[in-house]
Parts: sequence; structure tokens; C-alpha cells
Amino acid sequence: MTGDIRVLLVDDEELVRFGLRTVLESVGGFTVVGEAGDGAAGVRAARELRPDVVLIDIRMPVLDGLAATRQILALPDPPQVAVLTTFHVDEYVYAALAAGAAGFLLKDTPPREIAAAVRAVADGTATLSPKVTEALIESYVDKKAAPRKAEALRRITELSDREREVLQLLGSGESNAELARRLFVSEATVKTYVSRLLAKLGLANRTQAAILAHEAGLLGG
Repeated sequence: MTGDIRVLLVDDEELVRFGLRTVLESVGGFTVVGEAGDGAAGVRAARELRPDVVLIDIRMPVLDGLAATRQILALPDPPQVAVLTTFHVDEYVYAALAAGAAGFLLKDTPPREIAAAVRAVADGTATLSPKVTEALIESYVDKKAAPRKAEALRRITELSDREREVLQLLGSGESNAELARRLFVSEATVKTYVSRLLAKLGLANRTQAAILAHEAGLLGG
């Protein structure tokens, strides 16, 4: 991605929006193109301003962040979406990730990590840490896996052995660098593998791939 990353902030707390704007603009490489105080206004702003990344709270008036995320991701050439939350993992975060959000950002994340996370979301390399992935899966995916396991297994039947290996590593929350090390290939090759895998499975991002990997039982519990 060239030029500043265009960011839209959607949160009903003005102080949260101010803090995020201050952090991103002080780091450099980001332009906050707009703000919205509720989900409906966030959808309108995303449609009009065409940001690269939308940072959106889940619990908001008028239209909650989950519904807003679905509407934003349904736009033509949609932006990447990251969910803002005060909780490490909850059912709303899981639902947002399953709907296509690229990741989530804790509101108390240190400033330097916020900038790095938004960059990763913008360029499509955002990945949940293995610890967070494990918590997400244990708390929500495993409870829902039984009725969906057959569908998940059906979806991966056409994958090659290499593609299954990549999907399994994505399920562990591995970064591109770690995938490259484990697969004995370059990071550029990893990016190609991942993009082809996502396209083949009809997935929006690496987080959805991680969820599918766990639902299909590729990580063996």
C-alpha cells in the first residue's frame, strides 16, 4: 500500500475516537478521514469516504457494530474492518470475525501496537496471536463446531496437501514470517499461497481461515 492509510473511526465515545486519532496521526502514515458516533453513521461514512480501514466499536446506538460491520463489508470494494472492544474475546467479537472483520483491537492497546495492528489490517496480513486465537476457539468456535464440522470438512475436501498445511498454520495464528519458516519458502510465496487459499475457499481473510481450520478439526483439538 502506498501513501497514507485512510482510517474511519466509529465509536460512540468521543474520547475513544480522539485517542485513536491522536495516536495514529502522531505516528505518521495514517490519515483519519472521518469519525462517526453510531453504526448507521459509520456505514454512511464508509460508503462516502471510502477508507482503507474502519475501526468500529461493537456496542453502539442506532445500529450496533456487528450489523454495521456486515453492511460495510457488503459495500462494493469494501474497506478492511477491525473491531474495537474492551474485552479480549466475547460472542460479539467472534460474530464480527465470522462476518468478515479482519481482527479486533482492544481499546487499552499500547499506542505503538495500535499503529502496527492497523497497518497489518490495511495490508491484509492481520493475524490474531496464537494465544488470542486459542481463547477465541475454546470460548466460541468449539461450542458451535459440531453442527458445522460436516460443512467445514466438505469445504476443504478439494484442498491439496500443501493447502491443508497452510490452512492448519493459519488456524494456529501464525504470521507470514512464521509460515515461511515452517514451509521453507519466501514470505512472498506465503502471500501467494494464502491469497489463493482464501480465494479457493471463498474466505474474506486469515481470521475466517483460522475459524474454518478449527471447525474442520485440522488442529486436532
